[in-house]
Amino acid sequence: MLLEEATSYPRVQAGLSRAQEIRRLTALQSYEILDTTQEAAFDDLARLASVICNTPVSLVSLLDGERQWFKARTDCHWPASTPRELAFCQHAIQGRTLYEVEDAACHPLFEHNQMVTGEPNIRFYAGYPLLTPQGDALGTLCVIDTVPRRLTDGQRDALAVLSREVVAHLELRRARLELEQERRKLDDLLRLANDTAESLYLSKSQNEIFIKQDSKLLRLKTADIRYVEALGDYVNIYAGPERYTIYSTMKELESRLPTRDFARVHRKYIVRLDRIIAIESDALLVEADRGAEGGPSLLPVPIGNSFKAGLLSRLNLV
Repeated sequence: MLLEEATSYPRVQAGLSRAQEIRRLTALQSYEILDTTQEAAFDDLARLASVICNTPVSLVSLLDGERQWFKARTDCHWPASTPRELAFCQHAIQGRTLYEVEDAACHPLFEHNQMVTGEPNIRFYAGYPLLTPQGDALGTLCVIDTVPRRLTDGQRDALAVLSREVVAHLELRRARLELEQERRKLDDLLRLANDTAESLYLSKSQNEIFIKQDSKLLRLKTADIRYVEALGDYVNIYAGPERYTIYSTMKELESRLPTRDFARVHRKYIVRLDRIIAIESDALLVEADRGAEGGPSLLPVPIGNSFKAGLLSRLNLV
């Protein structure tokens, strides 16, 4: 567990208490971002930082307990991660503003750093912490050069703005993951509800299904369903005076409807047999709803060639 692992971290910096480091690592873990693949949004922000600051390298750097890992890097030869003890960013995350090193070879913290004395020969570094809404620094958006230099005030301001954009994308990404997890939970609940409904209601000669509508589970009597229409990844269910649009396939929905009452008549249509009024050439006339005069409104539904023989045999038995 994260709290247990945190007790083994030997390199918590003087600027961060152990409690702060544990909270920071917990926050980082909640984003589920480490060791994920490249994403255009983060690559674009790193590239923009490099252009604005006129540096050959820009990185979106995230620091866990032992390493700094790069979500985005403008230099394809830059390693995917480096040991945390070598990271300039571990100093940057201790503050809330820009951390700038004009010449690392002359800086007492970095003059003996392997990334300064050898490849990639870092001389200039400027990193802005990636601060969550709760104030925890996950890492930095940083720019790097192999020659000493300093940023202008405009470049510093731009780096601050871009760092906030990185965090905004992290927040959006986490929100999407949470929504997807909730959707999967709801889908699992829907499947469970349908399995339960099948065992409960079929034994009582009742036919009902559950459908997900506006993030709610609704119980729908199959006797009220007139017909079903496919719309790509969705289907429309016409039941009583209502129309329900749900995320499903015709094959999945067909398996949930009682075969004695419903027939697949086309790749895009399932109809309730007792709602068929007439057959005209290659189409059915299906009772759709009640008109203004109280009489049925008829809907023509095409009959697919592969479904015609089975449909006619079913109708002859009715």
